[in-house]
Amino acid sequence: MPDCLDAVKVLNYPVVIRPSFTMGGLGSGIAFDERELLQIAGAGLRHSPTSEILLEESIIGWKEFELEVMRDRKDNVVIVCTIENLDPMGVHTGDSITVAPAMTLTDVEFQNLRDLSLKIIREVGVDTGGCNIQFAIHPETGRIIVIEMNPRVSRSSALASKATGFPIAKIATKLAIGYTLDEIENDITKVTPASFEPTLDYVVVKVPRFAFEKFPDADARLTTTMKSVGEAMAIGRSFPEALQKALRSLERKEAPFTFPAEIAVETKNSLLKTIKIPTEYRLKDVQQALWHGATIAEVFEQTKIDRWYLNQISAINDQAKIVATAGELTDALLKDSKQMGFSDIQLAAIRGISQEELRKLRHAAGIRPVFKTVDTCAAEFEAFTPYHYSSYEEESEVRPRTKPAVIILGSGPNRIGQGIEFDYSCVHASFELRKAGFETIMINCNPETVSTDYDTSDRLYFEPLTIEDVLEVVHAEELAGPVLGVITQLGGQTPLSLAQGLASAGVTMLGTSPEAINLAEERGAFGNILAQQNLVAPEFGMASTKQEALVISSRIGYPVLVRPSFVLGGRGMEIVYDDMALSSFIERATDITPDHPVLVDRFLDSAIEIDVDALFDGDELFLGGVMEHIEEAGIHSGDSACVIPSMTVSEKQRAEIRDATEKIARSVGVRGLINIQFAIADNTVFVLEANPRASRTVPFVSKATGVSLARAAARIAVGTTIEQLRIEGLLPRNGDGIARGISVKEAVLPWNRFRRSDGRGVDAVLGPEMRSTGEVMGIAQTFGESYAKSQIAAFGSLPKHGKVFISLADKDKNAGIAPARALVSMGFSLVATAGTAHFLQQQGIATSIVRKNSEGIGPFGEPTAVDLINSSSVDLVINTPVGRGTRADGWFIRTAAVQRSIPCITTTAGFSAAVEGIKALQSSTLSIRSLQDWLSQ
Repeated sequence: MPDCLDAVKVLNYPVVIRPSFTMGGLGSGIAFDERELLQIAGAGLRHSPTSEILLEESIIGWKEFELEVMRDRKDNVVIVCTIENLDPMGVHTGDSITVAPAMTLTDVEFQNLRDLSLKIIREVGVDTGGCNIQFAIHPETGRIIVIEMNPRVSRSSALASKATGFPIAKIATKLAIGYTLDEIENDITKVTPASFEPTLDYVVVKVPRFAFEKFPDADARLTTTMKSVGEAMAIGRSFPEALQKALRSLERKEAPFTFPAEIAVETKNSLLKTIKIPTEYRLKDVQQALWHGATIAEVFEQTKIDRWYLNQISAINDQAKIVATAGELTDALLKDSKQMGFSDIQLAAIRGISQEELRKLRHAAGIRPVFKTVDTCAAEFEAFTPYHYSSYEEESEVRPRTKPAVIILGSGPNRIGQGIEFDYSCVHASFELRKAGFETIMINCNPETVSTDYDTSDRLYFEPLTIEDVLEVVHAEELAGPVLGVITQLGGQTPLSLAQGLASAGVTMLGTSPEAINLAEERGAFGNILAQQNLVAPEFGMASTKQEALVISSRIGYPVLVRPSFVLGGRGMEIVYDDMALSSFIERATDITPDHPVLVDRFLDSAIEIDVDALFDGDELFLGGVMEHIEEAGIHSGDSACVIPSMTVSEKQRAEIRDATEKIARSVGVRGLINIQFAIADNTVFVLEANPRASRTVPFVSKATGVSLARAAARIAVGTTIEQLRIEGLLPRNGDGIARGISVKEAVLPWNRFRRSDGRGVDAVLGPEMRSTGEVMGIAQTFGESYAKSQIAAFGSLPKHGKVFISLADKDKNAGIAPARALVSMGFSLVATAGTAHFLQQQGIATSIVRKNSEGIGPFGEPTAVDLINSSSVDLVINTPVGRGTRADGWFIRTAAVQRSIPCITTTAGFSAAVEGIKALQSSTLSIRSLQDWLSQ
């Protein structure tokens, strides 16, 4: 720290702190005073694997650019793409709206950046691959600063690859094994080499997606630490078109621009204050400020967003005003508006009509999009890879075809609850259907995914996943050749939410029908199915008012699990313990899904939760896998670790689960994948919910068993039976899926990405609302070893020795005896707050007492639990919370653990699993085997 204080004397505040060897700006920040400097620098030193940080002069407000550069061993160098950050310096590039090609570079500036890039890549010595070089340019003086150079494939490389059709990672691999750029063929043109720099005759915009609603305590300001969980990309012939398409691709009703009828000076003044701070919806606030009368100069002064972009947004507003004031929506006005990226929903709202009416007007006028091709060469050469985007121009570039086509809807931008797991299912479905002789059509807007690689499907449409955009793709493909139908059950909630609308528009749905999906999702109808099949479910009710919910809860008895219907990732789900907490939930939940009632379920305390993935073809069931959650019921399945094969489920219970799965699949009318969640309490198997679609556990089960459930589901969707798939070898000849070894799936939780505005960490307690952003898998012969592997992979390595802090809620104390005793036998020392310490001491377990945070430091300087954690004097934290309202001491303990990157476990089941993992770490070296070896045994 003394070095930091010395450096800031030279640099002056504000200063940028950047840790070495971290991704996504982890541990970085901008310090405006000494308190912030010590706080951010301390976090940066902890996050850096080399305990090094870099202090730099602040260049907040400068323009930021990135160049993707490739070089081979013969010194051939190409600039693949220029990328401009719409947000100026101070916001991490992963959290910024980015534009390709760069829009505001002068020719001289571009040539300077190009020359600097060539010098840098040569000086560093990258001669078998690519690098990403970031620059800052002062908006007034033109001074150029090199921010950083990443000599590897980066997040921006993936974006540049999708923006240009130039596959950077693929070409870098070929360069690494000895090829040169002039020897590598361009996949798209088939005639030009990779040494030809891509030329863009379109504009690409990437917009990040955030999940601050999952972390209400977190500081929502955008800084140098990346906080977004996903992103959407759009392509258009102009910046306004690409921007508006990208905003609606986010699938957030708040994201697209709106144009209220009333314009108020008070609103303008308020927004001018708001836009000074970068936040998730700053661009929307900028648009609203301009709409309400702010000038370009006023907005620039507050945001430092380049005036060119502000003028483009102002032009969008001007077009909206013309639409609003026109006596008649003429064909010319409608087409002009569509060319600026306005959606049917936006135009309908401006004109005061429905989306359907607007669509009929547009179609009656013959105003439909054409589809252009991403070809890397601005149409100079013919493109052989159909990679399309829509635009309202004249000539369509969609080629005729003869093979029947299957359209697969992707999952859209990654978010908590709907991540890359669903893309896995879409990709494998495409691979299998191509192999089976179908033409596969992929629609998606996520540049991070494999599904948006141009060679994953026969045709790729980089389009928003909305009813309007999908229907236009379907129309274009129907003109091109026969279309068998659309698959919506593989991409998660996004395509499922479109299924009914597409079916109503006359589109053929493949696989499970929209009616069957609604039957499983609608709790009343699903409850009737369970009753008819004599299957047991927790008592429940559906309430559309607060009074109804209170009556249902009184009948069922607290605690109850409450949630809005038709959501993914446990959005808005809570366990409530009394009338007051329930009333509070109802007031908040009505804003989440106002068209659907709130579900109130009996909460099965201490139950074992089970996840099942299965296939059904209308006649035969294939049980893919039965997974047992490691955390007990009450923790969202996406945040709970799980193990396959199940560890404690008896053969009798497994048979019950299989029988219930088949009954539900048959009654609902499933054709393909179904995921069912069960709970086992008091030796009774309860059905919690059924989802007739791909689940986030499909990739895990497929890797653990060697059976590709997504491929099989795609074939079932087009009419193949499970019996035929067994004969072909896609499914086992007999029986169900069998796990090879013991596999553990663990959630990756982003606690270290988020901080409160006071610098504290966010609460790491797990609950019914999902917060994980990814998952990992460990596989071994024993549960302990596979669990230990999963923790290492999830960045939460378990300690082999040291000190463990334990604080257990009263209801968890008995369950904590065995794992605590095991820790002592393995050589760990235990410290605990008084209540837990006295309890463990009574069980003969040696435990030292540490003061609660609320008690403060003792009269002789005795530290509190938080002091111990802050001084990194403990190696593992076990803290189980009591109900929703208990946040005082436990909250400080958990947030301190997050801040210090100390593993923090908040359930007794997780505590027991961790002990098994530690035993495995202490007893032997972890085994290493390829997945192919496991699956061949």
